[in-house]
Amino acid sequence: MEFMSAREAADKWKISQRRVAVLCSEGRIKNAEMLGNMWLIPIMAQKPADERSIRYIKNDDKKVKPFL
Repeated sequence: MEFMSAREAADKWKISQRRVAVLCSEGRIKNAEMLGNMWLIPIMAQKPADERSIRYIKNDDKKVKPFL
């Protein structure tokens, strides 16, 4: 299996390197491994959905009113 670093994943997904590290530590990126002080993420890993937003309800296809 091929891996990419947190920095490479951040560039690929257009998010910060710190956010990638948080997603890895929360176990939201499948098969991500910590090697020393560096996260190794599978090349084929998908960017997880942003569950911080209250506009989307988990396990439900309905969206809450948009913020305006």
